[in-house]
Formats: sequence, structure tokens, C-alpha cells
Amino acid sequence: MKPISLRIPIDQTQAVSAILDAPADPACVYVFAHGAGAGMTHPFMQAVAGGLRERGVATLRYQFVYMERGSKAPDRPPLAHAAVRAAMLMASDLLPDIPLFAGGKSFGARMTSQALASEPVSPVRGLIFFGFPLHPAGAPSSTRAAHLADVLVPMLFLQGSKDKLAELQLLKPVVEQLGAEATLHVVDEADHSFHVPARSGRKDTAVMDELLDRALEWMKRNR
Repeated sequence: MKPISLRIPIDQTQAVSAILDAPADPACVYVFAHGAGAGMTHPFMQAVAGGLRERGVATLRYQFVYMERGSKAPDRPPLAHAAVRAAMLMASDLLPDIPLFAGGKSFGARMTSQALASEPVSPVRGLIFFGFPLHPAGAPSSTRAAHLADVLVPMLFLQGSKDKLAELQLLKPVVEQLGAEATLHVVDEADHSFHVPARSGRKDTAVMDELLDRALEWMKRNR
């Protein structure tokens, strides 16, 4: 199937663009929110969607309202959360009876976890975070993780060991405190964008394969 362009209503006056990218018989569907500085067509978003499709998983990528409008200032959490929930419900309607997972890249990961912490969405089986932004760069803290204890589904944290927005000495205790429902997978030498330096002996494409293989394994275990 070719990717399908869609519109997701957020409320009576606002809607956002979305792309459904699905194989013929998907094993799961992943609702995928973008990061703060780039929308759903960013190469990283496209690579995840294409790689998951090759692995038998559908994705629904979507814009937040500010990105749809061309603004640089991210939406306030209530509006972002509304977009997350609307995208989840559309994915459930489009692919009923297919195990549904959600998450995102950086800002999209945090908005998704906040949305589920404040108001669970019943079709969602688990959350997958591509670079959870635990704190701003240069300001180490774990306060952004406080809401994660209220998430009632399993969570997979895919993180680079050199991620300046999630220092591992802070993130590891957070994941441990969440218990068996939280899993951390660390990509050695990768930064927040999952780029690895040449000295690592690896290429970014190999890192992407690692991320997607791990995500697929985890979804199959939790569907």
C-alpha cells in the first residue's frame, strides 16, 4: 500500500495532517508523534515509518497544530494532548482489532506520555519513545519524568548513550523506579538524533535497524 494522506479533527475548528503508512496485513500499528523542531515528514520520521512497514507494522504519523500552522512555538500541553488522543482514536478506527502502540520522537514522546498519564486511551497497548527528553540540554533534572508513574501501559525507552537531553545516570533510575513495565534500550555512542560518530565503526542506518528491530520485538511481546 502507498502512504495515505489524512486529516485528523482535533476539535470543531482545528484539524491536522496525517500519513498512514501500512503494509497489507499489519501485525501492529504505531501512532508516531514528531519532535519539537521538525514535522511528520522529517527524514527520521520517514525512516521509522518505512522501516516499520518493512517489518510488518503500520504507522500513523501526524502533525501537532503549531507545526500545521508553520509556527515555531510548540503547542501548550492541553492542545498537544488533544492531538495525541485524536490520532490514537483515528488509528483505532482505521485499523480496528490491530494492536495499537503510540509514542514519538523527543517532544512527541513526552506529549504522548503526558496524554496517557492524564487520561488513558483504552486501545493503546504500550508506548515507545525515540529519545525521551528527560531534561533540557545543559540542565540535568528528572522532574519531567514525574508523570510517567501514572502511565498504565508498558513503556519502551530507546535512548542514545550520548543524548544530551537524557543523561543516563538520571534516566536509568527513573526507568528502574517504574518497574517491570518499563524497558530501557541504550544505543552506544548515539546522540539525541541517534547519530553516531565515525569512530564508532557504525553507520546511522545500522542504528536505525537496531532501533526498529528492538521496537518490533517489544511490540510483539506486548500486543
